Amino acid sequence: MVSAQVIYDRNGVLVLRARDVVAKAHRPGRALGPEFARRVEIAASLPELFNAPLGPPLEVEGRTVTLERYGTPVDPHDPPWEDAARLLAALHAVPVPAGAPPFGRPARVARAVSRMGEGGAADVVRRAFAALPAWVRGDAPVPVVANERLLHGDFHLGQLVRAGDAGTWRFIDVEDIGRGDPAWDLARLAALFAAGVLAPDAWGRFLRAYRDAGGAAVPSAEGSEWTVLDVPSRALVVQIAATSVRLAAEEKRDLHPEETGLVGACVRIAELPALP
Repeated sequence: MVSAQVIYDRNGVLVLRARDVVAKAHRPGRALGPEFARRVEIAASLPELFNAPLGPPLEVEGRTVTLERYGTPVDPHDPPWEDAARLLAALHAVPVPAGAPPFGRPARVARAVSRMGEGGAADVVRRAFAALPAWVRGDAPVPVVANERLLHGDFHLGQLVRAGDAGTWRFIDVEDIGRGDPAWDLARLAALFAAGVLAPDAWGRFLRAYRDAGGAAVPSAEGSEWTVLDVPSRALVVQIAATSVRLAAEEKRDLHPEETGLVGACVRIAELPALP
């Protein structure tokens, strides 16, 4: 009998590895129905970019489960900033496939805030959330996107593995793939940089490589990236802070230093003029 190794078990997600196959039980309510199945199909159609699930989603004891080949994760001591940026730029150059669903990020921001309990840090995050545009809060329609592209939808370096015979970098976690504004794929790194969690050198390396690869999300080097990243990065600060506050409460622990930094960034967001 082959024993399974737990790779991840947190926040409603369980990931197991058995030899060279990984099984992911997705968060309840997050990955269901034909929309998710279409996301899996899109990933499978782009093997040069995605370490896609090996087949359609499965239903196992009421949970949506996908299987994929194991890939080597990023070494946190040697992050592949340039390779990640080039891979993301290549994704943003792919024509949007027919039937691609919206990537759905704004709804995740509101959901993260709604799941917090009470307390001082939670109140700070809610004040920052109230300063975000109405469409991010779910109180107005999402604006029409002029620069619509195919997005990963939840990009960060934990979404990369070395996979395939050549051991090249590929995306994993396909439940948020969809069409939308590509700036949202840079928003998490931009948010961590703005909050002082991500070092300026790391952010600079990533952004330069993305621009050099023709990345469509930000203006050329002559323009400021913050003209397009301001709203998404503020929203991601709020989402990550909200998730951190909730998990700290559930795990009965204090906020970690980087989580405290995100809550502090929420203080600054709440003090800024509300975005339209």
